[in-house]
Amino acid sequence: MHRLTLCLAAAILMLATLGAGRVAADARLALIIGNGAYSDVAPLPNPANDAALMAASLRNVGFDVTLVTDAAQDDLIRAISDFGRRLRDAGDDATGLFYYAGHGVQSFGRNYLLPVDISLRDAADLSLVGVPADAVLRQMFSARNQTNIVILDACRDNPFVAIPDLTDNGLAEMKAPTGTYLAYSTAPGEIAVDGGGSNSPFTEALAARLSTPGMPIETLFREVRVDVIGATDGLQTPWDTSSLTVDFQFVPAVAPSPEEIQMRQLWDSVRLSRDPVQVLLFLRANPQSPFTEDARALLSDLMAQEIQPGAAAPQAEAPRPEPVDPAEAERLLIEEARATGTAAAYEAYLAAYPEGAFSELARLELQTIVDGGVRTDPIADAPEPVAAPLPAPAVTGLPDSVAFAAPIGAGDPEIATRSLADLIAGSPRFPPIEGLPEAVWKDKTCASCHQWNQANLCDQAQTYLGDRTRALSKQHPYGGIFKQALSIWARDGCN
Repeated sequence: MHRLTLCLAAAILMLATLGAGRVAADARLALIIGNGAYSDVAPLPNPANDAALMAASLRNVGFDVTLVTDAAQDDLIRAISDFGRRLRDAGDDATGLFYYAGHGVQSFGRNYLLPVDISLRDAADLSLVGVPADAVLRQMFSARNQTNIVILDACRDNPFVAIPDLTDNGLAEMKAPTGTYLAYSTAPGEIAVDGGGSNSPFTEALAARLSTPGMPIETLFREVRVDVIGATDGLQTPWDTSSLTVDFQFVPAVAPSPEEIQMRQLWDSVRLSRDPVQVLLFLRANPQSPFTEDARALLSDLMAQEIQPGAAAPQAEAPRPEPVDPAEAERLLIEEARATGTAAAYEAYLAAYPEGAFSELARLELQTIVDGGVRTDPIADAPEPVAAPLPAPAVTGLPDSVAFAAPIGAGDPEIATRSLADLIAGSPRFPPIEGLPEAVWKDKTCASCHQWNQANLCDQAQTYLGDRTRALSKQHPYGGIFKQALSIWARDGCN
């Protein structure tokens, strides 16, 4: 038993040790190098700043970043070797990214990254004192992971123009191993600008776009190219090549929720209908949707189109005096009704234009006022949905008194067993307007339609005391018993 316990403990320790040496399968690892403080060649002011900016930008999008600045040859080689080892431990699904800012040169078609302690007198010694760029590719390729990215902002100038056989500008084109994306700050053989500010134009543009959600890497670097061309007046054109086999985004797009998809589909159907009434109903049912501003703008445009010269609505059969410009007269009349917000103003519009361009809108607003709902201007104000009632059947068996928080005690079981407080927080049983799509009213709460609370509901219930014949004859989306109960509740003081 003792030997078995020791074996189990050793196995657990071995698994823990192996697990500690590995990174999550979807790890993102980055090595960032910024070399500017050269001792034997012209120093560069921006690479350390560029490296710091890239490190911060990559950390913000989920990379585990190793930042090295002003690295001597031994430091640079060690950093690249450690990076390759970490990437090999990270697994097949890991993403590796190498970024270098500093001096870089080419010789015999091969690119070299220059450590800050480089001292070169003969071109033949370059491979002994520089670090081959393809050493980075070799380390990354050895990991056998799916995605590697190499970014070189290293073509600022040639510090060895006085040395024979080292007169080529910029970097040479490299072949990207399968699964690699190669990006250069400028085209092969060309010189990049170090930048007049604290960062190079290339790195500044890249960092600005790195966190764009849902942008594929190919699109991102195309946008960076456009930015750099503009910033350098066409003197510098970034270049890239790819052998990626998977789609890669620094920041994946956020998938819409089912509710957002449903709202988008509803808005698309309303928008394509170009029906002012449908747009108005959408605004009333969804006053705080992402498409509210678009809907208000569309409604305003549709109303303007209805009153263009030559588009005036048909007039009533009975002759009546008309202004010189019927469309303008109709517009002024509906604008006056909207401004005053009274039943008389809407009735005046409908008397003049019973089949006018805005007759349906006017009737809807008038119905809202008559039923005691809250009128809003769907164009100028944030709209609130208001339910217009339907004809009600005769109701019998009404209670002697109704309390706000007690069961109504009359009507069918769905109504009789619930209080006014319960009902206004529930959903309509019938469409508030005949023919209204279910997506607009189904499962919506009556409280959200009317901004109801006990005080607001009492104000509406008062209207049923003075005009019982007209108001109580129209069925509510809860049925006729609801209005009858409200009138009794209001009669007794809304308690």
